[in-house]
Amino acid sequence: MTPLAENSGSAIVAAVIGLGSMGMGMASSMKRAGLDVVGYDITPAAVDRFVAEGGRGAASPADAAKGADIIVSVVVNGAQTEAVLFGSKGVAAPMKRGAVFISSATMDPAIARDLAARAQALGLHYLDAPISGGAARAAKGELTIMASGSRQAFDRARPALDAMAGKVYELGEAAGTGAAFKMINQLLAGVHIAAACEAITFAAKQGLDLDKVYEVITASAGNSWMFENRVPHVLAGDYTPASSIEIFVKDLGIVLDMARSQRYPAPLAAAALQMYLAAAGAGMGGDDDSSLARLYAQLSGAQLPGFAKEPQGR
Repeated sequence: MTPLAENSGSAIVAAVIGLGSMGMGMASSMKRAGLDVVGYDITPAAVDRFVAEGGRGAASPADAAKGADIIVSVVVNGAQTEAVLFGSKGVAAPMKRGAVFISSATMDPAIARDLAARAQALGLHYLDAPISGGAARAAKGELTIMASGSRQAFDRARPALDAMAGKVYELGEAAGTGAAFKMINQLLAGVHIAAACEAITFAAKQGLDLDKVYEVITASAGNSWMFENRVPHVLAGDYTPASSIEIFVKDLGIVLDMARSQRYPAPLAAAALQMYLAAAGAGMGGDDDSSLARLYAQLSGAQLPGFAKEPQGR
């Protein structure tokens, strides 16, 4: 891994913690916008790749945070976000006071509120800012960001937000509001993927031309963004993960936990979660979430492109 170099310029310094498919695109977008970007990931190869593309590398979250004006955390969940902030090599201690921490993970709103309160008690700004749009939009700086936090947090985060997003929704001053908006999005996304996979596999069971089904449905009222985006994976027989089955095991689990605590019925989300759990149990947890189509095919005997292949998660 290339060691962290000293910043010799006057550009705004942004640290990105988590250089996966989303974080790498977000870091690259900020770098293109003129920010001085430092990246860290638990996988050294990801840091090396970012350095090779002109960024700076760090050996730990704490190392990345030194001197940074903006820290963008692009990890999976609330527990990982807490570790990034307050773990033994976390960013909270070395962050300069007045810097802003942008949390992009999907989490229960109650966890976002707790993390924000703890960060603010240390004199840090916290922006609850989950993201949507996928890796391709992250690489183009065209994400949708659902953000909530203080006016000061928004002001300090603005250079990064402008670089990373096509749309930034400012949803109020209370941390947790952005997280709640994201959970509504994830409820819909998870159900829509399950419905798209059910429909395209049902079409296969009828012996229909799947390419023609895709053409017709994407021009008809039954279309959805998820049908249009995920069904091509099924048609290609390629389940290389862009967003995995396990992501929706986690996210729909959060939705159901929230719904249960508020005595709110969510039967469609519950049914979709059972399908993701079944796919994960069948060895597809690390594969693309469009692998639900393979699960439907296994249950029904429908023939899909590449169906004879073993799940990549095995």
